[in-house]
Amino acid sequence: MSACSPVDRLIRRGDNALAIGEYAEAAALYQRAYRQTPAKEREQRGRLSYKMGDAYRCYGNVAKAVGNYANAARYYYTDTLTWLRLGDMQRVMGAYGEASKSYQNFITESLSPRKEIFSQSSKKVVSVRKSQRANRKKKRNMDYDTVSVATPILKSKNVDPKYLEIARRGLLNCEAALESRKDVSAYTVRQAVLFNSPRADYSPALLPTEYDQIYFSTTRRQTQGNDISGITGMKTGDIFFSRKDEKGNWKRVEPAEGGINTIDDEGACSFSPDGSTMYLTVCRTDAKYPRMAEIWQSSRSDATWSKPTQVKISADTLSDYAHPAISPDGKWLYFSSNMPGGFGGYDLWRIRIGEHGIGGVENLGPEINTDGNEEFPAFRPNGDFYFSSDGRTPNWGGLDLYYVPQFTKRFRGEDTLFDAEQTGLVDTLHQQLVVEHLPAPMNSHGDDFGITFEGLHNRGYFSSSHSTGGRGWDKIFEFSYPERLLTVKGWVYEQDGNELPSAQVYMVGTDGTNQKISVLPNGSFEAPVQPGVNYLLMAVCNGFLNVRQQLRLDTLSQADVERAIARQNKNPRKDVTQYVLQFPLPNISIPVLVRGIYYQFDKAAITDSSSVALNRLVALLKENPNVTIELAAHCDYRGTDAYNDRLSQQRAEAVVAYLVKQGIARDRLTPMGYGKRWPKVVTTKLHAEYPFLAVGDTLTAERISLLRPAQQEIANALNRRTEFRVLRTTYGLFDRNGIYVTPAAKPKKLEADDPNAVDIY
Repeated sequence: MSACSPVDRLIRRGDNALAIGEYAEAAALYQRAYRQTPAKEREQRGRLSYKMGDAYRCYGNVAKAVGNYANAARYYYTDTLTWLRLGDMQRVMGAYGEASKSYQNFITESLSPRKEIFSQSSKKVVSVRKSQRANRKKKRNMDYDTVSVATPILKSKNVDPKYLEIARRGLLNCEAALESRKDVSAYTVRQAVLFNSPRADYSPALLPTEYDQIYFSTTRRQTQGNDISGITGMKTGDIFFSRKDEKGNWKRVEPAEGGINTIDDEGACSFSPDGSTMYLTVCRTDAKYPRMAEIWQSSRSDATWSKPTQVKISADTLSDYAHPAISPDGKWLYFSSNMPGGFGGYDLWRIRIGEHGIGGVENLGPEINTDGNEEFPAFRPNGDFYFSSDGRTPNWGGLDLYYVPQFTKRFRGEDTLFDAEQTGLVDTLHQQLVVEHLPAPMNSHGDDFGITFEGLHNRGYFSSSHSTGGRGWDKIFEFSYPERLLTVKGWVYEQDGNELPSAQVYMVGTDGTNQKISVLPNGSFEAPVQPGVNYLLMAVCNGFLNVRQQLRLDTLSQADVERAIARQNKNPRKDVTQYVLQFPLPNISIPVLVRGIYYQFDKAAITDSSSVALNRLVALLKENPNVTIELAAHCDYRGTDAYNDRLSQQRAEAVVAYLVKQGIARDRLTPMGYGKRWPKVVTTKLHAEYPFLAVGDTLTAERISLLRPAQQEIANALNRRTEFRVLRTTYGLFDRNGIYVTPAAKPKKLEADDPNAVDIY
């Protein structure tokens, strides 16, 4: 076949179309060349099948990509990536068994010496990265970073190790996907029929504050212009929207009002936190040059959007900038780009937004980005970060949805929405990012991306291609998740066990929670909590000291909640009540026993094991800064009075010395050694613990002598105790002249892993 034959001309035109991102046009040209190639030209037909597979893969027609890659394999096309490409597309179709075989074939052939394979004299393809469909299919579909124009040469070395790693990861993902079918999920997902058309509809975004308007990208026939995109074979994308009526029902879908839509490709939009500014992806049309995706912005006046203007992120005009998302505090613009300096195909980046413009581009780093593609960033108001990736494990196929709890509090010390110092939860900052994979049906074998939430509610919308039979047309889905997934239940009572219904509980959290909770007549309370959030709870009651507890859920993921719900899926309640806290409040009118303080035998030295109990006492005194106490040490009846008085006084002073060393003012502490003069009186709680002791009994030598030997040892141990008694509750409230001093506002601070944030008795 001559170099200037019609078939060669069609192939060259197809290669040029592929190089500038005209994927649908390239596929059509390769198909014409294939039909004009005689069946005996098996090598040529194999090459054309592979090229068609690349073109179809790039604009998301997975079914045709699978057919053409399988054809290339049938013709023994010798490009080393054929089986890898076929495996990827079979996995996106959900054919995990077949995909595993293809990946294994690729690994086997790659590790076997071959006389002739095809080198990758690759020509970098510039993606349209326009709205969503073609723009997100581009570089990740093109050889993960390139599209290959295969040229046969003699080689004997094995394939690039990175492709072997991709194939091995594909095998693991197939196994994980098959295993995941056994899991039970609490998510409910259904297609949002009102928003979908016979073409592609994708990347929904709810307008913040009221969440009564939804915007999304579409290629339906009502979009502007009459041209068919050479990228997708459909019309170019526009932004459409719907609003809720007075009954809360979505109204008919319409084009976005104002100057947003043009004959260019518009899509993948998001909003500033106040909903006044839209950021969107725009791909301007030019038949001669590669279409680069750009980020534009538009302002809203009432219901009308202004004509958008470009957001200049970088002077680099040869890279794509797409899928904008604004951080909850409005200070950062997050986006996806293939600009130099990344870790793979498309990475997630951010740039600071200021009063005087934008600047300072940052890559989100290897904790987020992979050697694959990360795209479609999105935020919830509480700082949780969502994105899609094809380079992680597990991955069911194509782009899967992932999220990072409390991203805005953990990523490089970013300014937080909530004052961690005031909530006392500073230890949640600067922790390692934890990336979670959303369970099925949120993730599928298709592309799953473009998620949006209705504020802090566990419901919203996302887009997926899994329901279109591999044709590559995305659809919008709505999802929901049980609102009350976790609760904290607490009990507030006097140390000896009497409930305190007059108490109040205050709860603050790193997600902005700040509420006052009433206690029921039985002394209990219950409140919903969320995974990924830390809480500080304080119980207060007149006549009692305050007690606080910390509930740490920052390491609890949504997957943990899923498993908890699966264990309780027969429970008609949707709550998962997992956390129970005790709040025994010390009565300021009676001595309070401090358990867990131990001394060396016949000495005043405190043992190391006493530090936990002593630190709890330190925390209690810091939580109640206006209290002064008497620290009393007691002995059992054995030994002389003088000896016991001296030893108990030394022990009380040892405890005071420890407290002073931990920052408690010395004048708040009065050490007293009572020897054996005040034997323990049995309380209701002690009786419940030791039934052989009657309530009200005083453990004198005479009373103890009536007990059995083992019981005598317990009674003597109860007498050898350390207690405190509140002396004053006005420490620091008045100056020397008796004038009330207004306390300065001082934030609470709970140090990391504070052992005091637990039950102190």
